[in-house]
Amino acid sequence: MRVLEAAAPLAYQESYDNAGLQCGDPQLEVRGVLIALDCTPAVVDEAVRRGCNVVVAHHPLIFKPLKRLTGANEVEQTLLKAIKNDVALYAAHTNLDNVAHGVNRKLADKLGLENGRILDTKPGLLAKLITYVPATHTAAVLAALYAAGAGQVGQYSECSFRSEGTGTFTPGAGTSPFQGTPGQPETTREDRVEVLLPLHLQRSALAALRAAHPYEEVAYEIIKLENSHQEVGSGFVGELPEALSPAEFRQRLRTALGVPVVKYTDFERPIKKVALCGGAGSFLIGNARAAGADAYVTGDLKYHEYFGAEGQLMLCDVGHFESEQFTGEIFQDLLAANFGSNFAVLIAQTLTNPVRYDF
Repeated sequence: MRVLEAAAPLAYQESYDNAGLQCGDPQLEVRGVLIALDCTPAVVDEAVRRGCNVVVAHHPLIFKPLKRLTGANEVEQTLLKAIKNDVALYAAHTNLDNVAHGVNRKLADKLGLENGRILDTKPGLLAKLITYVPATHTAAVLAALYAAGAGQVGQYSECSFRSEGTGTFTPGAGTSPFQGTPGQPETTREDRVEVLLPLHLQRSALAALRAAHPYEEVAYEIIKLENSHQEVGSGFVGELPEALSPAEFRQRLRTALGVPVVKYTDFERPIKKVALCGGAGSFLIGNARAAGADAYVTGDLKYHEYFGAEGQLMLCDVGHFESEQFTGEIFQDLLAANFGSNFAVLIAQTLTNPVRYDF
C-alpha cells in the first residue's frame, strides 16, 4: 500500500471517490497480486485459483456506502467471496487518474503522443514551507526536506529559495540552546529557507525538519497556495509525431487500442494536437477546446455532449473500459519493480467489460 500510495497518493482522489484498501487486513502477508480494471466475483475466483490473496483494481468495488452485507447484489457477492477466501481488495481510482504518470499518460503513450502535459491541473494542493536555519545547517535541513518530498517544481527537484538575515532570541530557563546562554539575548546569522510542499506530505516534512534542525524550538511557517500542481490533475494533452487526417487518426485509435468501434463527430482538418481522458471525460471537453486540441479522446459521451465539440475539434468516444484497459500495466510495472522477487504480480484473464458489440 505504501508503494501504491507513493505513486498515487490518496489525497489526490476526487471527493466522491473511495480509493484505498476496501477489504482485508493491512498486515496480511502477500502471496500474490491479481490486477484487474474491475473487481467481480469471477475476478476473486481467478485470484484464488491462481494463488493470489490480493486484488488490485482501478475501479473501487465499494463506491457507495453499504447498509448491509447479504449478497443481494454483485457488489455484496464479491465482497463476501473476498472475505470468505481471505482476499484483500485495493483500489486506486481517481488518484491514479490524476497523477502525471497515471492512467491518462499510459493512454497517451499507447497513442504515441509527444510533449505531453496534464490538461487541467489542480489548484490548492501545494503549500510553501518557510523556516529559519543557522547557515551551518542549511544544507542538512534542505536535504532532509527534499528527502521528505519537498522542493519539487514540475520536472525540477531540490528547488528552494534562501535569503540571509539576522535571528534574535533569548533562551528561557531550563533550555539547552544550540547557541547562547539561558536568560541572555542572542543574535545570530540565519538563512530563511523556502520550499514548495505537497500538502499531503506536511506531517512527514515537518518531522524531517525537526529531526535535521539544530534548534530545540523550530520556527516555521506553512502557507497554503492556490498555485496549480503541474503534476496533478485531469486529462492529458500532447501531439502526434505527424499530423493525420481524421480518418487516419480514427484508424490509429482502433489499432492502438484494439477497439471495434469509435463514435466521433465530423471534423475536416488534420489531427495533430490530441487531448484525452480515460473513463468518462465529458467534463473536459471545454478544456480540450481551450487547449487547441484537434481531437479529444474519452469514453461514455452522451448524445448532447457531442454538441460540445462546436466544430472546433473531433470528439472520439472509444468506450470506458477501452480507454482504461491498460491501467493494469501501471500497477504491474510498479509492483513488479518493488516486489517482483517476493510474489507474483499477475494481470487478470477475466474480462470485466460488460459492454458487447454487434456488427
